[in-house]
Amino acid sequence: MAKPAAARQTKPAVPATAAAGRAAELDRLIHEKVRLGIVSALAGHEALSFNELKRALATTDGNLSVHARKLEDAGYVACTKTFEGRMPRTVYRLTAPGRKALERYLDHMEALIRATRAP
Repeated sequence: MAKPAAARQTKPAVPATAAAGRAAELDRLIHEKVRLGIVSALAGHEALSFNELKRALATTDGNLSVHARKLEDAGYVACTKTFEGRMPRTVYRLTAPGRKALERYLDHMEALIRATRAP
């Protein structure tokens, strides 16, 4: 006789794997789309201005400001504000801790990909 539906135990559709556990360990600060874009763009340049980042990421002033500030507060990026004539100029650089954090993040993502593709 079959058990009632409520009494049946079902297995998860996708078994828990090491990859699933590792995904939970991702650096959430960098993992967010705009912040990942910022650190990735800065990793390929010595420095980028606010406007260069804004164009590269196709984002708004406010969105870029908020995400850049979070990275700055974490010590991942450094921000320098100057004036060119009467115009303010904000320039961002990736710090050594920011570069290390990005490298850890990329290593983590590569490990997740390998684990997911493994037979």
